[in-house]
Amino acid sequence: QVRLVESGGGLVQPGGSLRLSCAASGSFFSITGMAWYRQAPGKQRELVAFITGGGNTNYADSVKGRFTISRDNAKNTVYLQMNSLKPEDSAVYYCNVQVIDSSITSGDYWGQGTQVTVSS
Repeated sequence: QVRLVESGGGLVQPGGSLRLSCAASGSFFSITGMAWYRQAPGKQRELVAFITGGGNTNYADSVKGRFTISRDNAKNTVYLQMNSLKPEDSAVYYCNVQVIDSSITSGDYWGQGTQVTVSS
């Protein structure tokens, strides 16, 4: 019912920047919360940043001040601007969206993941 397509990952040197994008398509009434998670080998998946439908945001302590989450409601897209990247930021990044698909139901959907590697 809902498809999420991520893009923007890649290889970058420490101190560099990347911008991730996640576009939602399909059949739904509206998107409420949107978020970015990441998972490194041998680690649990962790929440990186979250944005509500009203534009309120929160961030993991490890990325606060360096990453910025934003959304374009007209394009059903969420972004993650990543600056001052560190090797410990290397992970597969996943977007997650919560949608309202009827007057009484909602659901969470995941993107396919995009690899971010920070290395000199």
